[in-house]
Amino acid sequence: MTVSAMAILFPHEAVTGDVTVRVAVSFLAEQSAPSNGRWFWSYHIRIENNGEGSVQLLARSWTITDGRGAVHEVRGEGVVGEMPVIAPGAAYDYVSGCPLPTPTGRMTGSYQMVDEDGRAFDAAIPSFALVGPV
Repeated sequence: MTVSAMAILFPHEAVTGDVTVRVAVSFLAEQSAPSNGRWFWSYHIRIENNGEGSVQLLARSWTITDGRGAVHEVRGEGVVGEMPVIAPGAAYDYVSGCPLPTPTGRMTGSYQMVDEDGRAFDAAIPSFALVGPV
């Protein structure tokens, strides 16, 4: 069995209908200060539209849990200042970041989207671990 390049580049994946959300996460040592209780990760999201009509991302909902179990909910319009329309067969990529006061954590969430017929739906974001160096 061969593993696709996409699965290697984006090891976390969730599929909702015709929308696939893929995530790759990286610990950023240069932006972290463990002695000050700060660890920082970047995550690269790829949203693929495998359907026959366009979809638009309107909002996001994240649940971020740190290594102590503290939960932080993040909700807002769009992503990185955009509310992208993703054409059939196309993808939208963006990179963002997450600081935590612990060396480990977890993120999960969903995107609130609408199809070209005006039907709203939530596209799942796969859960992924945030793990700093040991």
